[in-house]
Amino acid sequence: MIKRIIRFGFAILPAVCWLLALAPAALAQDKYPSRPIRMIVPYPPGGSTDPTGRAFAAWLSDALGQQVVVDNRPGAGATIGHGLGAKAAPDGYTLLLGTSGGLAVSPALGSKLLYDPVRDFAPIGLGVYTPFLLVVHPGLPAANLKEFIALSKAQPEGIIFASVGVGTPNHLGAELLKVMTGFRFVHVPYKGGGPAIVDVIAGRAQALFGGIPYTGPQVKAGRVRAIAIGHPTRMSAWPDVPAIAETLPGFSNTTWFGLLGPAGTPKAVVDRINAEMKRAVANPEFVSQLVAIGLEPASSTPAEFHDMIVSELKRWSRVIREAGISAESAQ
Repeated sequence: MIKRIIRFGFAILPAVCWLLALAPAALAQDKYPSRPIRMIVPYPPGGSTDPTGRAFAAWLSDALGQQVVVDNRPGAGATIGHGLGAKAAPDGYTLLLGTSGGLAVSPALGSKLLYDPVRDFAPIGLGVYTPFLLVVHPGLPAANLKEFIALSKAQPEGIIFASVGVGTPNHLGAELLKVMTGFRFVHVPYKGGGPAIVDVIAGRAQALFGGIPYTGPQVKAGRVRAIAIGHPTRMSAWPDVPAIAETLPGFSNTTWFGLLGPAGTPKAVVDRINAEMKRAVANPEFVSQLVAIGLEPASSTPAEFHDMIVSELKRWSRVIREAGISAESAQ
């Protein structure tokens, strides 16, 4: 009898050890978060990413009962911050405000990266779109998108098109028009949205895909004219500006930001943060502070966000390949 009891004890010992090993992990997960969370924002303060990150950080701090601290890590077209996010411990205490630039455009350009935009992250959810207005000099004889494209084909060299740099979403919007319609343009890259919009106002450039924070005030002042928006649908804050997709179905030139964790982040953590993100973008006060700076709040499931990253990577890879743009030319 004693021998049978001993044998039975040895038989169940592995199962007991396995259960004991699981207990601390389960307990820790139940208590998540038990300390502050870092949110990496891959751009410096200013622009659109920083206020987006801080808005979600403040919401999550209140919802989770632990401070979410924004950590600005700019550099190399946002890829430094994305690399840090990918290599962090997958314990739920490091989040990344991922961008279309770092997750789709830079990889599509063939840039040398320290991360894989698909394999190295656990997507949590889409947060905002940052649409581009297509603005033109007020004297340009084109009242809508069709006239704008036709005018480009009628001019010897095409439209003089400003951007904030080679290979940026601002530039790629014009390349996408070219792929879809045969739009003709001369690309003039600038070092930022400020100098680019100044030259459109002055007439030295004729058109620009620009972020609403710096193009919107100029449109309202009558210094430039908005003929379309790159977002797939009209924006609630700009209801009179038609989406390019209304004329060209499938067109989209809008950047986006969302939250991710490193690959291996526990599903329970991903689902909890995703649920809070959805609650945030359903809150009128939260939405109003983002709309005020030209952003369009959005949401998704983790799986939908993953599929979006894959789809955007394929789409911009095709546009960049057809335009003959490389990482070297974008330097």
